[in-house]
Amino acid sequence: MTRTLRSAEQLVAAGLAPAAALAELRAVEQRFAVAITPAVQARIGTADDPVGRQYIPHADELRIAPHETDDPTADAPFTPIKGVVHRYPDRALLKPLLACPVYCRFCFRREHVGPDGGLLTDAELDAALDWFARTPAVTEVILTGGDPLMLSARRMAHILDRLCAIPHIATLRIHSRVPVADPGRITPAMLRTLTRETPLYLCVHANHAQEFGADAATSLRALHGAGVVLLGQSVLLAGVNDNAAALEALFRTMLAHRIKPYYLHALDAAPGTARFAVPDARALELLRELRSRVTGLAWPVFVRETPGGGGKRPLGPAWPSQD
Repeated sequence: MTRTLRSAEQLVAAGLAPAAALAELRAVEQRFAVAITPAVQARIGTADDPVGRQYIPHADELRIAPHETDDPTADAPFTPIKGVVHRYPDRALLKPLLACPVYCRFCFRREHVGPDGGLLTDAELDAALDWFARTPAVTEVILTGGDPLMLSARRMAHILDRLCAIPHIATLRIHSRVPVADPGRITPAMLRTLTRETPLYLCVHANHAQEFGADAATSLRALHGAGVVLLGQSVLLAGVNDNAAALEALFRTMLAHRIKPYYLHALDAAPGTARFAVPDARALELLRELRSRVTGLAWPVFVRETPGGGGKRPLGPAWPSQD
């Protein structure tokens, strides 16, 4: 039976890494979590193809550049209570757990996420939800982590029930890899849980068209049928999608699955991620080229996190006046 791969030995046994790399991979897994689900394994052709490169650990992860930090988005200074990040006046993050179905090699929270889960206790979760109830300026709650769709349908229902009962919460948003990376988790029970009167948006993280298999298509169709609005978020990554053809295919594939491309993120400077970096000048060239190739429906906002926790800043490109 195919299983989630969680160790260097398993990666070698599955043919996703050479035996000669075993010692290096063991060193990487001592610092950064590893998990590759069966759904993702099925989408990998080689270790260095656009999907394998995102998930298979590499020795370069242990080369930490001077500008890299374990909190590149500066969540810590904006954490009023465990599990909550309040950076913008009208919205805040809720991080109910720190586990994910897969662990991306470029993740900006990779010092924090891992298989131990980082699950909020009942008391911690209640305290976080009480914070939202007594903070009327916050009208949108963004569930992130970790991956919120790793929660059971029962626990997710508890969280959403509490949030939907708060009068000033007008919008819910969930950021997740699950519909593409572990689509079997989109069960009938989870679909019922996500069906809400309060508008609920699901930001689906994918970076290459190759990630979308038949099971992902089924899960996305089911989510859309349950009334969940689907948005897309992606990261611009060297060797994965840093060419106009790859971005065009990604965004067209998202539209085909009823996902509106929303954000294209510049890489955050997490430890050991330099091999994925794309210079901003190159990124803007790609966007200019892409503009003439895709419909406006397929056009995301290209953003970079501002140092020190200043939030997302659109990077352009700027277009000449049409006077």
